[in-house]
Amino acid sequence: MLFSVMIGVVATLYFSFRTIWIKSKGMLFGKGSVSTENEKLVIYNEGRQYVNLFAPIVEELIRRKLPFAYLSSYEKDPLLAKQAEGAHFEFIGEGNRAYAKLNLIKADTVLMTTPGLDVYQLKRSKGVRKYVHLVHMPSDTATYRVFGLDYFDAVLLSGEYQKRDIRYLEKLRGLPEKELVAVGCPYIDILKQKHDSDTAKEHPFTVLVSPSWGPSSLLSRFGTRLLDPLAGSDFNVIVRPHPQSLIVEKEMIEGLKKRYQNNSNLTFDTSSDNYPSLSTADIMISDFSGIIFDYTLIFDKPVLYLSQGFDNRIYDAYDIPYELWQFESLRSFGIELKEEDLPNICSMIRSASDSRELSEARAKARSECWANPGRSAAAIADYLESCMKEEK
Repeated sequence: MLFSVMIGVVATLYFSFRTIWIKSKGMLFGKGSVSTENEKLVIYNEGRQYVNLFAPIVEELIRRKLPFAYLSSYEKDPLLAKQAEGAHFEFIGEGNRAYAKLNLIKADTVLMTTPGLDVYQLKRSKGVRKYVHLVHMPSDTATYRVFGLDYFDAVLLSGEYQKRDIRYLEKLRGLPEKELVAVGCPYIDILKQKHDSDTAKEHPFTVLVSPSWGPSSLLSRFGTRLLDPLAGSDFNVIVRPHPQSLIVEKEMIEGLKKRYQNNSNLTFDTSSDNYPSLSTADIMISDFSGIIFDYTLIFDKPVLYLSQGFDNRIYDAYDIPYELWQFESLRSFGIELKEEDLPNICSMIRSASDSRELSEARAKARSECWANPGRSAAAIADYLESCMKEEK
């Protein structure tokens, strides 16, 4: 933790001076400056993977004719093409270009999925009254990188269980209590709608490998040891890397693609829409990724998970003295895969069977981590509208 604090202090100093320089350039050269107009509500989308999360929220705000600005760092964001009275849609660039604008905006409320506010590049603007973080996955908030949620004023949760980690860290770090509201998860609602209207299609038995990213993730630790046996099997195999892997682990992913380019039964799915792969899969192999719960909540099928080797030192989980909810829950409905099982992974898949006990455990997890099923966008809009009324 001390090491993380040292990194945070150095990085904060670096980006503070960088922000001063950006502001100075804006005043001297008229570039990089932002509108001085105060917005009631600003929504920031950092990338394409969150379009399905924000889309139903944007639609609900438009339906209610509430004023807002939607800022995106995804240039091809389909939401940017929308038009509505009182709404403003803008591409603000990526990385530091986007942060330079966000750090200077004026708004009553800012909603974002981006963690690390006031830790690295993304700083609190003096012109913003309330920063609200929207949790984008039904899993523990302690799996954010260290200090990920510490400096938000409010956090919108997928379920009540996520409050425990946040409250513990607030007391541990002497932070003021945030406003915590369980609203649900909009993109899970979208998956459910798609599933309900989907018609079953015949397909070969399909294994979906869909891990998290980083040094503790399944592909980083056991890429070829896991995929070699699967590539040589008679299964249809879909490998869906985490979107962040495509950015920070691109070399590793490209190496795996090249290795298996001649294996007709193994394909890589890097599309922004995960529904086709999820709906096709008969079984999932993962690690600590939140996509396990996407699959479990909607499709109610078996999951093999590898829990060994999760290094929590770079996550808030390092400061949590108890077992995280997602690991406790996963043990109840998942089938544990150990490192020594990898050579026999195909046999393990063939012998994996569902049971009433596993199905009941999945139902319990569903009830705990998915608040307001089918109406999370409305619940989020209710909260944002209440924020607007506070300022009147």
